Amino acid sequence: MRVRIIFILKNKGGYVPFHHQFLLAEVKEKILYDTKKYDGFTDYNFSGLKGQTKISKNGLHFYSSRVTLVLSSPDQNFIDHFLQSLFDLKELVIGNLQLVPEAVEQEILPVFSDSMKCICISPIVLVDSLSGSSYIKKFVAPDSDVFSDLLYESTIDRMEKTGTYTSEQIASFYKFQIVPDKNYLDKIKEGEKKFARIYPVYTKSDKYEVRGYTFPFSLYAAPQVQEFLFNYGLGNYTYKGFGMLDIANADLTRKTETYHFLTVDR
Repeated sequence: MRVRIIFILKNKGGYVPFHHQFLLAEVKEKILYDTKKYDGFTDYNFSGLKGQTKISKNGLHFYSSRVTLVLSSPDQNFIDHFLQSLFDLKELVIGNLQLVPEAVEQEILPVFSDSMKCICISPIVLVDSLSGSSYIKKFVAPDSDVFSDLLYESTIDRMEKTGTYTSEQIASFYKFQIVPDKNYLDKIKEGEKKFARIYPVYTKSDKYEVRGYTFPFSLYAAPQVQEFLFNYGLGNYTYKGFGMLDIANADLTRKTETYHFLTVDR
C-alpha cells in the first residue's frame, strides 16, 4: 500500500539539496531509532519531497504552503508505526525546511496490465554499491538490454526473497523490458540537462556513490511484477528512497482517499 504524507511548510522559500534522498533516509532512521521492531526491515520505499519548487545554487526551494512525501510498504503495521512516530514529533526539519505533519492520504492502486507508462518520482539505481559491479557509477544507456537486464535481475531477486511467490510464478515472470520515452530523452539532450547523476548513499557512517536515473518509460512485464514494483520500488536502495515509480498521466484528483492510521503497540 502507498500513502501520501502531507506537511505544512512553515518557512516558504526554505530549501533542501537538489539530491536530498539521503536527508530523508536520515530522518526516517531517526524516527524508527527508538524501536527494534523494524530493525533491518527494508520492505518499504519513499519518494523525494514534492511541492512548488524553484532551483538555485543552494538547492531546491519550496514555495507551496504544503509539501508531500509518498511512503509505500506491503506491511500496513510498519506504515502505521512510522506514521504514529512521525506525528508524535509535531515538527521536523529536513535540510532548511521546517515541516509540520498534517494529514495522510492513501493512494488507490491502479489496474495493472502487461504494459504500463511510468515516471520516476525518485532516481533508479541499477546495482548495489558493494556488488563490485562495473555499473555502480558507469553510465548505462536506458534503451540498452543491459539496463533492463540489471533491473530484471534485482526485481526477481527481491520478489523471491519476499517468499510470496511460488517458483512457478517466478519462472513465469520472464517478460521484462524498459523502453524509455525517446522524445523526453531527446529534449533533455537538446537542453543540455541530465537524467543520470551520481548520488550519495550512506550506510551507517560509510558514504558510497551510485548512479541514479530519472526519466519516463514504458515497462513491459507481468501485472504481478508491475504491482510489486509499484509498491516496493524499482532497483536498489529502495529503502533509502530510490526507485519509486508512479503511473504517467495519473488522475491525481481521483487517486487518493483519507487514510486513518491505527495506533500500534510500540
